Amino acid sequence: MLTYDGDMRVLSGIQPSGTIHLGNYLGAIRTWVREQHEDAFYCVVDLHSLTLPIEPAALRQNTVECAASLLAAGIDPDKCTFFLQSEVQYHPRLSWLLECVATMGELNRMTQYKEKAEKSLGKVGLFTYPVLQAADILLYDTTHVPVGDDQRQHIELARNIAERFNFNYGDTFVVPEGTFPAAGARVMDLQQPERKMSKSVSSPLGTVSLLDSPEDVIKKVKKAVTDTDAEVRYDRKAKPGVSNLLDILAGLHESTPSAEAEKYSRYGDLKAATGDAINDVFGPIQQRYATYMADPAEVLRIMSRGAERASTIAEATYRRAATAVGLVG
Repeated sequence: MLTYDGDMRVLSGIQPSGTIHLGNYLGAIRTWVREQHEDAFYCVVDLHSLTLPIEPAALRQNTVECAASLLAAGIDPDKCTFFLQSEVQYHPRLSWLLECVATMGELNRMTQYKEKAEKSLGKVGLFTYPVLQAADILLYDTTHVPVGDDQRQHIELARNIAERFNFNYGDTFVVPEGTFPAAGARVMDLQQPERKMSKSVSSPLGTVSLLDSPEDVIKKVKKAVTDTDAEVRYDRKAKPGVSNLLDILAGLHESTPSAEAEKYSRYGDLKAATGDAINDVFGPIQQRYATYMADPAEVLRIMSRGAERASTIAEATYRRAATAVGLVG
């Protein structure tokens, strides 16, 4: 199996499909910031946003806002490679090679495809985008992919495709591993705690946005669904709403849900502490976000500089794969 020459190379990406929310932050972005270094690659995957209907103007605006949010959250382009997926031509080019290795059965099993198929208006791209995601990862000899818990299936697909390609054509790709945060890995909707918090599902009171005002955060958490027995304890099955709040607190405090549960005897106190903890983290991010959005052209210049470095590395990998399958151009 091909190995990366360095100790660890990290890649992860996020769709500019709406405002970043608490689940994105705890599930992935905070880990990105913690693990950013010279061999960390983070991208705004705008090509993936085309799998569902979106107005061109909205996609452009969302792309800038998403990039500004990541910079505000702590992504440092001087420490890592931060870029826009569509500015690196080798992502879709490698995706085609991998589509010729992936199977219909694998893609049919993708849970997110099943959940979003109706909204896609029959777009083939929604069915095949996990292969593009695999290309995103494999292009950079990625060893570790920090993602939220809901992406486990996609990481496994990328591993399977890489292993099959290597078996068929010789050692070409590093086989990556997913890394998942212990707490806050899967933040659920505050109103429907059996469903994950999502940018693509409209839930005004259930989703806490990175840009929500402190008052809105407190309001949403205060109205979060709990239950009637009034006991603060962590039990995902029996007490999903309360457990979700404890997961959020544990993620923000980098502790455990059980440890957080021991601090509270009333739901009101638990909700108040959760709202305050969110605002403590999001407040400084919102201030930095406003600064970046005052100069959106600079945000795009930052990403273009990152794309130059990303393209150099991606081209080498693509050429290696193209040669392996017999392409001469």
